[in-house]
Amino acid sequence: MSDRRPPETATPLPEAAELDTRKSRASDWFRELRDRICAAFEQLETELDDGLPHAELAPGQFERKRWTRADEAADADANPDLGGGGEMSILRGGRVFEKVGVNISTVHGNFSPQFAKEIPGAADSDGRFWASGISLVAHMRSPKVPAVHMNTRMIVTGRSWFGGGSDLNPMVEVPQDTADFHAAFQAACDKHDPAYYPRFKAWCDEYFFIKHRNQARGVGGIFYDYIDSGDWEADFGLTRDVGEAFLTIYPDLVRRHMQEPWTEADRDWQLVKRGLYAEFNLVYDRGTRFGLMTGGNPEAVLMSLPPEAKWP
Repeated sequence: MSDRRPPETATPLPEAAELDTRKSRASDWFRELRDRICAAFEQLETELDDGLPHAELAPGQFERKRWTRADEAADADANPDLGGGGEMSILRGGRVFEKVGVNISTVHGNFSPQFAKEIPGAADSDGRFWASGISLVAHMRSPKVPAVHMNTRMIVTGRSWFGGGSDLNPMVEVPQDTADFHAAFQAACDKHDPAYYPRFKAWCDEYFFIKHRNQARGVGGIFYDYIDSGDWEADFGLTRDVGEAFLTIYPDLVRRHMQEPWTEADRDWQLVKRGLYAEFNLVYDRGTRFGLMTGGNPEAVLMSLPPEAKWP
């Protein structure tokens, strides 16, 4: 069996009460992680030295906006089971972050018959699903500071699993940053299974590849899906440790470079790299497709797109 495909067999779902408890614990964790990441990023906004570009701006703060899935989906009247929603946390026009979104959602309903064919376990649940997660994309003011993506999620159909990951997208690679970013996630993975990191790293390299450009989107990280080891607590622990690793390493990378001077030529290259990022997210990204195909809020789903980009 390929590591890129869901397993043939799945751990049976627990009784309804236990399943509800697991759902609540997962969604509570995603919310808690969102709060801690937003606080860490707002702290970075206060640390930019005077005299650097955009230091004259007030430190950016997140604005939150709730949405409900029934309000967003065109077929809400035809699908009374459709429910849930989410909350967007967006910081725009900051001193350090030009645009960053840290979004959470918990949704449920039924897949369309066509989309259900693509989702593990959907046939065993008559197309019913539940999904909760956190999704983050940061586009930075300074071309010296790498952009980043992170998400983790729990999905329940006729089976249950975790997925997620994080990848780093510098404008110009700094080898030490790449090594430290990967080391943080390797440490998180190694706590659970030494086979996870090499597997998830290779999956990330394969997934975040812009095929029509024949180039990687960034310098990689980890990507995983269909994690159902038979030990839900261990799988949930892995997902929490991935979130903790991100919260530790990425603010450190921002602090390394946010005070460095940069030129208009640096900025021009940053906009070109952002164009490649946008191409991947619109053409290949599974999370974008999942959100749009399940009645998600388009603003939240497309939060990953940069505020400004260019193409050569």
